[in-house]
Formats: sequence, structure tokens, C-alpha cells
Amino acid sequence: MRTVQMSEITSAVCNAVIKANTILPPDILQALRAAKEKESVPRARKILDILLLNADIAAKEQMPLCQDTGLVVIDLSIGQEVKLEGGGLEEAIQQGIREGYKKGYFRNSVVDDPFIRMNTGDNTPAIIHTHIVPGENLWLKILPKGAGSENVGALAVFKPTESLENIKAFIINTVSAAGANSCPPVIVGVGCGGNLEHCAYLAKRALLRPVDQRHERQDVAGLENELLQEINKLSIGPQGLGGDTSALAVNIEVGPTHIASLPVAVNMNCHCTRRAVIKI
Repeated sequence: MRTVQMSEITSAVCNAVIKANTILPPDILQALRAAKEKESVPRARKILDILLLNADIAAKEQMPLCQDTGLVVIDLSIGQEVKLEGGGLEEAIQQGIREGYKKGYFRNSVVDDPFIRMNTGDNTPAIIHTHIVPGENLWLKILPKGAGSENVGALAVFKPTESLENIKAFIINTVSAAGANSCPPVIVGVGCGGNLEHCAYLAKRALLRPVDQRHERQDVAGLENELLQEINKLSIGPQGLGGDTSALAVNIEVGPTHIASLPVAVNMNCHCTRRAVIKI
């Protein structure tokens, strides 16, 4: 049994949201550089240059990578051998977000109700997905998610007899319909399986996987590569202005489902895919 104080969690979350909003992950930077080297359209290459310059300035100046500093999504894994002291866990996490967004001078983007729409003033509450796992550590995977890419997601529940070709068409058409609204080049998260809500969660979780890691299953990895090639043939290009690079990666997560269902969800992230991982 290991004891963790809530103050430690608050401090770690505070630092993590600042890091996530100002420093682009290495795999995204490398993917943008690689895309620039392969890009055949001069205007698209220039835009990729600007995106890389933006990331460089943000890291050096500790400024937000994007003015939309997002609604924070957290994938939380708690070891069953962890003893928590000093308050409530979720409140400790929310307090870390409050402090981080204030300290970083980040925009507060959360409203308390979808219809009344009064800003909460501190970018909370975050959306927290919690899992109990073996061990004596806490893992927090933090994903500040902007609305431009979030607003173009889609979910469909197919019959289990649906063809793979039609499912691929649904994914590709979702990216095509998003066009420039998702600030391409995008990362496409796809969730297959579960039920209505779990399928959407799988698509979100797919965005936490580095873009240079393919699925462990060979058939799913092959589908990821095939979809990426087809999406890049759309020629949406960086920032929607044409080019070879419409997406940096397609990440797919799969899960068990009901014998009569085949749910599929698409959740995209923009070129500015921000994430941070904390181990406590």
C-alpha cells in the first residue's frame, strides 16, 4: 500500500496542463517535419513550416500553441494499492486545472450548461474517465481538446452485417465533411465496438496514442495505414488549403460489443494535438 497526498496530484496536474498547452509532443513534431519533407505542394509546405514555427515559439515563450486551450479530458488509472489522503481525488484534479489555466494565462472555454452557457471562469470541470488497475501508482493522461476538431466528430451504430467498405467510407466521409474546420493535418481517432458511449470513448482514447505507434493487431494496423492513405488522397491539405498532407495518422481502438451491434465513432484532433502523461 502506498499513500498519495491530494496536494501532489493538484501540483502535478497544474504543471501538466501548462506543458500540454505550450509544448507539442515529440511524435507530433516529428510527423509534421516528415510531412513537410514529403509534401509536393509549395503552399502546403509553407503552411507546415508556419505550424512548426508556431510550435517553436510556443515552447520558447511558454505561450499557448492555440488560442483554444480546450476542454480538458483526463484518462485516469488508479492502482488498487494506492491510498489517497487529503481530500477528494476529482476535486484535486479540478483544482490542478484551475491553477494551471490561471498560471498559464490560458483561455477559459468551459460553460456550465449547454443552453444557458455561463462561463465557469476557470476551465473546469474536466471530463474524467476513471479505471481501477493493479499496482500502487496513478496514471493521468491529459488531453486538452479544442472545439474545432471536437465539433466535427461522428458516431454511427451499424448492423453487424455491415461491410468493411461501408465502414471505411463512413470514416473517410467524416474527415472529408470536416474539411478545414478541424485545422488539418489531423489525427483521426476511431473507436470500434462497445456500445454507444463506450465507442465514443474508444475514439477519444485513440487520440492519446502517439502517431508513430500502430495498433498491436496486424489487421487493425493495416486498416489504420489504408485509411491514412485514402484520407490523404482527399487533398484537403494543411489548414484546408490543399496538399498531400490531410492527416498525420489514423489511430483505431477496438473493443467487445453486442452480437447485434457494430458501433463506430470518429473523433479528430487538429495538427495541434496536445497531451501530457503523469505518473504519480
